[in-house]
Amino acid sequence: MKGKIIRAVGGFYFVWCYEDGHVYQCRARGVFRKDSFKPLTGDNCTFRLTQAQDVEGYVETIVPRSNQLIRPPVANVDQALVVFALASPQPNLSLLDRFLILMHRQNIPSVICFNKKDLSDEKRIRELSDIYSRCGCRILTVSVLQEEGLEEIRSVMKGKTTVLAGPSGVGKSSLTNYLCPEAGMEVGALSAKTERGKQTTRHAQLFAVGEDTFFFDTPGFSSLELRDMKREEVKEFFPEFAEYEPYCRFQGCMHIHEPGCGVKEALEEGQISRARYDSYLQLVQEVSDARRPF
Repeated sequence: MKGKIIRAVGGFYFVWCYEDGHVYQCRARGVFRKDSFKPLTGDNCTFRLTQAQDVEGYVETIVPRSNQLIRPPVANVDQALVVFALASPQPNLSLLDRFLILMHRQNIPSVICFNKKDLSDEKRIRELSDIYSRCGCRILTVSVLQEEGLEEIRSVMKGKTTVLAGPSGVGKSSLTNYLCPEAGMEVGALSAKTERGKQTTRHAQLFAVGEDTFFFDTPGFSSLELRDMKREEVKEFFPEFAEYEPYCRFQGCMHIHEPGCGVKEALEEGQISRARYDSYLQLVQEVSDARRPF
């Protein structure tokens, strides 16, 4: 039988069957352990039931993956829906930039979804939309609480496997409940003191919400490290710089201390977001520090 692994917990793999839409609890064949290969949530597979009428079985083969994320450990992602709140909590734009870079490095297109528009104002919404549309991302502004803009999310997800990414407390579990009511996700209340969401998603889980349409709900993050990146690479993940780089005096300009820098001139003229540029400087510094020998 053909299926897709929708959850992996404690050595068990819950497989959604393409033929009947049922979910079967499976173990992995010993050959996977022998080859040090671990099936992941999102893997397409073949599996065999222990007995014809059983609800348990064994995963026998894994179809070659189109891609794989390390954190969270999921496979075969078509796009990322990066969810951040416009307020409560205030968006951490540096963290948002890290999510975009993480997906970009793995050739996964990102759609940014700003939730809780009912708690924000039009000026702030326009400001953030303008900043991140320059990055080449599609921007959605929604209110899960008021069910505003959610049909556009369904349209974006149709026919694709989407990973919901973003920190805790921004409404991912509430969005999951809307898209797939049978998921029954616990919704965490925000701490009044820290405005950080309680962790409600403990394992990456895949939900089927239409024909060839799936989405992952994944644990939220409070921080995101970017490993194995060279200092010179960071600017490649700020696509709004590219338009102004031909005006830089020096080839290979890092847009930090160099004179005659087209990017810094665009920054001073308001053509590049100060918040994005500050995020760039922070990431360059972190990458430089991480690669510095002890």
